[in-house]
Amino acid sequence: MSARILVAEDDPKQANLVRVYLERDGHSVLLVGDGRAALEQARSRRPDLVVLDVMMPVVDGMDVCRILRSESKVPILLLTARSTEDDLLLGLDVGADDYITKPYSPRELTARVRALLRRAGTVTAGTQAVLRVGELEIDTGRFEVRVAGRPIVLTAKEFGILEVLAAEPGRVFTRAQIIDRAFGFDHYVLERTVDAHVMNLRRKIEADAAEPRYVQTVYGRGYRLAES
Repeated sequence: MSARILVAEDDPKQANLVRVYLERDGHSVLLVGDGRAALEQARSRRPDLVVLDVMMPVVDGMDVCRILRSESKVPILLLTARSTEDDLLLGLDVGADDYITKPYSPRELTARVRALLRRAGTVTAGTQAVLRVGELEIDTGRFEVRVAGRPIVLTAKEFGILEVLAAEPGRVFTRAQIIDRAFGFDHYVLERTVDAHVMNLRRKIEADAAEPRYVQTVYGRGYRLAES
């Protein structure tokens, strides 16, 4: 499941939190910090979905939503601290497809994003959710892995690491990036923990774990998934 998502949020900490979780879900994320930048990037980059904070400098989020809706059918998810019925209805009236009130669960946010993308027909299961590299098949939509048609049982962390690598085959991910995306905000995870999980993952999916074909080490940098 992969989409281009524009996130307009003026709180850097909150914006980074949203980015991390959306990227962990396989999406490409562009961050902006004010309403004018949101309009400019939405027009030039044509994202598949916009996550839009209501309270933003320069141009208010409601105005951004109204303008974007007059120009395109891009799905819009509002982030709002306003929880009254009138405020929420206003957001829907100006063109938002859905809203989520602060504080919110990042997992709920990613679930709402997936639902909006499915509703818009932007992402279709079975086309972008399945990656094949040689005899390795990764179905991120169903959380399934097969080698030569044989199902492979992975732990949640092993699948999470494989999913991070599969998001961009050929790209080298550092151990820190893998921790950030596969383990979330578990600050007790050490880089050698990633190595241990990768070792176990290789034992399950590689014909020879000592000479890996799929999950490759780039010495001094990190890991990558071989390109199909």
